[in-house]
Parts: sequence; structure tokens; C-alpha cells
Amino acid sequence: MAALEVGFLGLGIMGKAMALNLLRGGIKLTVWNRSPSKCDELVAHGASLGLTPAAVVKKCKYTIAMLSDPPAALSVVFEKDGVLEQIGNGKGYIDMSTVSADTSAKISEAIASKGGSFLEAPVSGSKKPAEDGQLIILAAGNKELYDEAIPAFDIMGKKSFFLGEVGNGAKMKLVVNMIMGSMMNAFAEGLALTERSGQDPQILLEVLVRSCVPDCMARPQSMLDSELSHLSSQDLGAIANPMFKLKGPSIIKNNYPTAFPLKHQQKDMRLALALGDENALSMPVAAAANEAFKKARSLGLGDADFSAVYETLKDLKPESS
Repeated sequence: MAALEVGFLGLGIMGKAMALNLLRGGIKLTVWNRSPSKCDELVAHGASLGLTPAAVVKKCKYTIAMLSDPPAALSVVFEKDGVLEQIGNGKGYIDMSTVSADTSAKISEAIASKGGSFLEAPVSGSKKPAEDGQLIILAAGNKELYDEAIPAFDIMGKKSFFLGEVGNGAKMKLVVNMIMGSMMNAFAEGLALTERSGQDPQILLEVLVRSCVPDCMARPQSMLDSELSHLSSQDLGAIANPMFKLKGPSIIKNNYPTAFPLKHQQKDMRLALALGDENALSMPVAAAANEAFKKARSLGLGDADFSAVYETLKDLKPESS
């Protein structure tokens, strides 16, 4: 794949970081985005500009898509000047968006009907792992295309999994994000309860993370990020994880720089709950977390980081005694 020109559709927070890494890794890219101005930085780094998804697919043997949600993923394939107009024998389409298994199946069937090959490959990780090439890739579909895509996956991620038939990658990603969203809600409630009960939230972070020295919470986020890469399992408390370490200091400062938009987390919770319905599985914890994210969206926080769900707890006033 490295010797060929690869198409890349979708240059949002994740897509831009992934595409830049491919360019730095020596892969020639032709890029497209619905808002053309988002292509400027990629073009400045040597990418070519595609005017439509169809034009990108026509030019490239392989095309990667990283889109915001199922409607966006479907429109890029099926609408006028979309992928289907130029996909065909010898061409591969790799959708790295987080969508439902049904959406992946529709796209796969359409691509196959034109003679092309399809791979779903959603990723686990947000802005910083995307920038650092440390994503986890959950692929399913055409195994030959997966094998051909490994050089690109190795640039964008630290580990790739092949999970079999189309739909398995989408399902696994929804499970991962459902767990992440539920954990973030529990973390936010814990921080709020700490403050409400008269305790110091910074001490809670030290208790959870333990790797920080007493002045760690005053350190710049960039320094904390650097320290994270050197942590060993002996440094961490039993329930510590990188998400608590990275998000906690910002949350207690009421600062939510967007790494993973809250509206996308809520979308993934909704899709995961639908998957639970399909499998007759009750998921009350995930359902409650989804309601919290919905409330945050109603407060205008959809474009903030998903950690901004903490803001929903500020509306809850204690009863007067």
C-alpha cells in the first residue's frame, strides 16, 4: 500500500491526525472533506485534493474513510459523486468510522455488488492516540484487504485485530465505547461526590492514579502526558487508568478541550444500547450513562469533550436541611 496513492475521506479531529501520520509515513494521499478548507493543512503537507469521494476512489486503489456517524458514512458511499460511482474490481474501501453493524453491512454489500472489496476498521482511541499513531484498530471483512492494509494500520495504530466477518468490528467498537462512556460517567459522579462531601478532588485523583507526586496536578498537561508513557503497572492503583489521569485535571478546572466530542460518545452509547436490544440484553448502567450524555447535549455541550458530562452534575443542588 505504501507504494500506491491512497484516498482518505473525512478530516475531522481523528481523520486529520490519521491522514497526517500516513503522509509522514511515506504514503501518498488524495484527500477529501465535506468542508474543503479542512483539506488545506493536508495539502500543505503534500497531499493531493480530491473534489468528490468518487474522484478520490477513481484515482486510488485503496480509499480510507473516517466519518462522524452512520448517516455520514452512508451518504459518502451512496449519494451523487459518492464512492459507488467509481468503486470496482481491484479497488478496496476501508471504513474506519464508528457505525452500527447494519450500516457496515449495507456499505459492504454495495461495494461487493460493484466488484470492490470492503473492510470495516473502527478505532479505539481519541485525538492524542490518533496524533501519536497509537490507535487500536478493530477490523473485519475482506481478509486480503486487511493484509494489504497492514502497512497503513501500523502507521496509524499500535495494534490491529482482524475479527472475521463484516459487523464484528463495529460491534466490538461499540462495546469498547459503551464501557468508556459508562466509566466516564462514574468518574464524573465520583468527582462531584468528592466535592459535594467536602473532600478535595485533587486528592481523589492522586488516590486513583498514585503515580503523581503531590504537585502533579499543578503541572502542565503536556508534562502529565509525557509521564503517562513511562508508567509501569506498579505505579497505578487498582482502578487507575490513563483516562482518569488525562481527563481528571481538566475536569476539576471545568475545562473540556475536545479530544472526543460528547455528541459522538452519546451516539455510540445509543448504538450500543440498540445492539443490546437486538441481543435481548439489559444494560441499565449504559442506559443511565446515555441519559447523562443526552442531558449534556441539551445543555449545548455536544461539541465539547465527552468529559463535559461532568457539567450535568452541577445542576443538582443539595436539599436544604
